[in-house]
Amino acid sequence: MVDAELSAPLHPLANPGYGKRSTRYEHPRSAADFAHLPPREAAIAAYIDRLPEGSDISVKTLAKHLPYGQCALRTALNRIQRAGHLRRGRECLDGRWITRTWFTRTARDHVWWAAFRRGDVPREPKRATRSRAYILLAALGRTNAAMSLSHAECQALAPLVEEWFARDAEEDDVVRALLNGLPTPVHHPAALARRRLTDKLPPEPIRRDQIPRRVLECAECGAPDYTDSLVDGHCAPCRGTAAAPQRDYLPEADVRARVAAIRQEMKGTRT
Repeated sequence: MVDAELSAPLHPLANPGYGKRSTRYEHPRSAADFAHLPPREAAIAAYIDRLPEGSDISVKTLAKHLPYGQCALRTALNRIQRAGHLRRGRECLDGRWITRTWFTRTARDHVWWAAFRRGDVPREPKRATRSRAYILLAALGRTNAAMSLSHAECQALAPLVEEWFARDAEEDDVVRALLNGLPTPVHHPAALARRRLTDKLPPEPIRRDQIPRRVLECAECGAPDYTDSLVDGHCAPCRGTAAAPQRDYLPEADVRARVAAIRQEMKGTRT
């Protein structure tokens, strides 16, 4: 399997405004992520999941950083999309339509993606057991032993982390704030964590009232979908559940006959 953590920092970013975009409100990372996918697709999905926002995840760029060819990657990405982890489309920002590739670690069905397109996806309900914030704090010591916290300390600090999440911060944002530039040695990890979570708390997000303008595209034919009819990323004609739209093309013989008639009329006009 691809070592996503070692390879991801070398991966290039796309042009500003493009590249990978996370859908937010995902479950915390776990060893079971992408276990429902075949090994190759699971490796590629895990690699993309570790990439930062805005990373170039086009087939050509992925082929330069992963041990798979472009054809294999194209097939794998289509399977990842059918599994509910990825959608391609466009989004209107400041009056300009931008190509988007949305990725989610948590597999979503077509009903969820339709709600995402409309901009009315609800936040994930909080779990009754250990919270996302608690799990993040408890795992700090595995990344850096100097910041190991006890059960009581994790419980006490969890509300501060929840406030970060409420301000649209991601898990990686919190981890960086807690672990970057640590003093040597760390005498009181819980006190240091509390101070950093308080002092580095991001500002309140500026909410936009307008509904996002998004269009998802069929993974097979690339046709835009305005009716939330995509299932596993495919439109009805590509799924074989509806007849392909008929186009009023003239037969080649009729086109040639009309061109000949026009040429004849032009000759008569000149004489």
